Amino acid sequence: MTVQVEFWQLVSLLVSFLGFLFAAGKLLLAQIERRLNERFAAMESARETAGRHWDERFGALLEHIKREAEGWQSLEREFLRFQADLPLNYVRREDYVRNQTVIEAKLDAVALKIENIQLKGAQR
Repeated sequence: MTVQVEFWQLVSLLVSFLGFLFAAGKLLLAQIERRLNERFAAMESARETAGRHWDERFGALLEHIKREAEGWQSLEREFLRFQADLPLNYVRREDYVRNQTVIEAKLDAVALKIENIQLKGAQR
């Protein structure tokens, strides 16, 4: 059995086979490109979701730090105000003891003078 194929039939068969390979390759590449696009879209969606999550977390953290800094500033201002008012509202213990000693010495002197006056009045 012999098969005779003419040259133009062989060329057309070869062109058809190459066309089939080209079409199959193009279809395969289109599917690969579509799947890559889907995968990149899913990755982009996941990245945006994670980005929003981190933006929310960092935003909350920055807000917390800002409130904490304001709290510390408020506490520092109150402490400075307390330090400024402290000498006006309170007396140191040493000052109180010294003043009390002076007052008691003056009271003793007055009591001594009263006793002297009483003794002089009793002698007359």
